[in-house]
Amino acid sequence: MNPIVFGVIAGIIFGAADVALMIPMPHPNKGVAMLGAFFSRFAIGFLIGVTRMPVPGWLRGIIVGLLISIPDAIMTKAYGPILATGVIGGAIIGALAPR
Repeated sequence: MNPIVFGVIAGIIFGAADVALMIPMPHPNKGVAMLGAFFSRFAIGFLIGVTRMPVPGWLRGIIVGLLISIPDAIMTKAYGPILATGVIGGAIIGALAPR
């Protein structure tokens, strides 16, 4: 599969999954929070698909997922959930990414 197509598909799926996890959470500006979360997770999926590193795919996913998640975790002070979903989702996408 083309890496760009894979990245777009992975980003959409990961973004939608993260937004679905946010539905039950209370937030004063839920729509903006969900939109930000979607695009953050979309970026993880897309970048894993299109970047190349001399490491296994799952590790590339962890690196990209962690780097993209750190700013969101710092801003929201919700380090555990944001970093965990970024790292776990990144590892899964990286393991599935085309070689």
